[in-house]
Amino acid sequence: MATARRRRMGDRKEGRLLRSLPGFSKFIPYIMPQRNDRYLHYEESFEVTALDRMLRKLRVEGYKGIGILHFLIAAYIRGLSRMPGVNRFIAGRRIYARDNIEVVMTVKRALSIDATETTIKVVFEPTDTILDVYRKMNEKIDEIKSSDENNGTEDVADTIARLPRFLIRFALTVLRVMDYFGWIPKSLLDVSPFHGSMIITDLGSLRIGPIYHHIYNFGTLPCFIAFGAKRHAYELNRRGEMVDKKYVDCKFVLDEGIVDGHYWAQFLLAYRYMFEHPEILLSPPSKVVEDVS
Repeated sequence: MATARRRRMGDRKEGRLLRSLPGFSKFIPYIMPQRNDRYLHYEESFEVTALDRMLRKLRVEGYKGIGILHFLIAAYIRGLSRMPGVNRFIAGRRIYARDNIEVVMTVKRALSIDATETTIKVVFEPTDTILDVYRKMNEKIDEIKSSDENNGTEDVADTIARLPRFLIRFALTVLRVMDYFGWIPKSLLDVSPFHGSMIITDLGSLRIGPIYHHIYNFGTLPCFIAFGAKRHAYELNRRGEMVDKKYVDCKFVLDEGIVDGHYWAQFLLAYRYMFEHPEILLSPPSKVVEDVS
C-alpha cells in the first residue's frame, strides 16, 4: 500500500509504529484502553439516485449483482487513500499505520436459518476502483459458497472450541497477550476476523434496518459499518413538487483513538460526496496519500 520502508524496532507484522504523533494522541490508548471506551456512533441516510443509476448501467454492461455493498467498500478504500489515518489501528496501547487494506465480512452460505456462516477477509489496494472491489469480493464469496469445507477462520475456531473450557480461557488469554506484543503469527492474522481495516454487514439482504454493531475489544478493527435496504421517501423539491427519492441508511461505529472526531467528520463528508458523485469510483485516484511517519 505504501512506499517500501525498512522495518524498525517497534513495528508489527501488519503495520508500522507511528512515532511522530502528538503526545496527546499517544496518550489516548492509556486513557481509554478498551475499544468500547473509544466508540463513536454515527448514522446517515445517503441519497442514492445517482448511484442507483450508475449501478443499473453497470449491471447492463455485465457486472451482474454489483450493488451498494461494493460501492460502500470502494468508497471506504477511496476515502482512506486520501485520508490514511482511517487505516490506523491500536495495539499494545500504541498507534500503528496498517500496511494494507483488509475488509472483513460475514457471509452465509445460503439465505436460510440453518445455513452455516463464515467470515471472509479481502485485501485491497488504495488504487482499487468499484470494479476491482466487485471482482475481488465476488471471487472470495464464490469460493466460500461453492465449498462445504471450513476456511482458515473456521479451522482455528474449531480447534480452540474442542478444548476444555478452562483451556479455552487460557488460550484466549495467551492470544490477547500475544496480540498486545505483536507476537501473533502472520498466518493467524491473515485469517482472523478481528484484525483488519474495516468490517461491514449488509442487513438489507435480511430485510431489516441497520444496527449499531460494537467493535470487538480483541483485535484491531477500527470501524464497523452496517447498512440496510434501499428505501423510498417522498419529498418536496425546491419548486414545491412531490418527488420520489431513494435512500440507504448506514450506521457507523468508529474508533476515536486512531484519529480525532474532526478527522472522522472529514472522512464521512468525503463519503457523502462520493454518494453524490459515484462515477469517481470508476477510475483510480489521481494520488494516494501516505500516512505520517
